[in-house]
Amino acid sequence: QVQLVESGGGLVQPGGSLRLSCAASGSIFSINAMGWHRQAPGKQREFVAAITRGDSTNYADSVKGRFTISREYAKNTVYLQMTSLKPEDTAVYYCMLLTPDGTPYWGTGTLVTVSS
Repeated sequence: QVQLVESGGGLVQPGGSLRLSCAASGSIFSINAMGWHRQAPGKQREFVAAITRGDSTNYADSVKGRFTISREYAKNTVYLQMTSLKPEDTAVYYCMLLTPDGTPYWGTGTLVTVSS
């Protein structure tokens, strides 16, 4: 089994910054990609950003230029640096890990609230 533990969420004013972390542990033999999704109240979960084993990154259009995903291989940890936050970024952010055979694992989520 794989466990994902997110941290770093909280309340921030519009224009502010936060950094989310996600640490993976357990039976991790290989990781194809790690990333973040989010779910705002009353909305479906949506893709935010991902980073592959080869350090290729991909972002949702809504966060390009504001969010940066990075990865620390030695710690099986992925980060999401969020800047210029907007109220519409308010959501529960979920970490995701994808194994080479396509199996996804999810964290339990961390709440980000952007409000003045």
